Amino acid sequence: MIVVERTFAVTAAPGVALGYLQDFENAQEWDRSSVRTTRLGTGPIVPGTRWRHVRKLYGVTAELTYTLISSDPGGLVLHGRSEGATCIDTVFVRAVPGATEVMYRVELELHGLAKLATPLLRPELERLAAAGVAVVTGALGSAVRHRFGAPIAPNRLTAPLEETG
Repeated sequence: MIVVERTFAVTAAPGVALGYLQDFENAQEWDRSSVRTTRLGTGPIVPGTRWRHVRKLYGVTAELTYTLISSDPGGLVLHGRSEGATCIDTVFVRAVPGATEVMYRVELELHGLAKLATPLLRPELERLAAAGVAVVTGALGSAVRHRFGAPIAPNRLTAPLEETG
């Protein structure tokens, strides 16, 4: 199993940050391996909402179906599944002085022959996580303000508070 976790700060309010990350269609903005993410169905985003997420790593394209398992004001859990992998994304948000702290954790379990690629994928997932932090902090200082109508100051926190993993 590969576990990658990042803790970082954004200028958006906790609810705005969580709303952005809860809509997994936004993954195509911050996940550089994403080819396309499409929501399956309509209506409000609530537990049970699903997305088709197509990603490409090392020239291999994989399609996962993600389901929002749980969501509350402090966090959310998404479950992704394909024939070759299971992925659990867990997000926690909390207000800290002058910012919102976001903890994003990905647990990826490869199945069958794909499991042989585990040692190769770990460094790539670490790189993707670092790049994703930069994109999310930027998005939660500008694009989200427009998308969600939230009064957010421009993002001045370009570096993570802490990176673990």
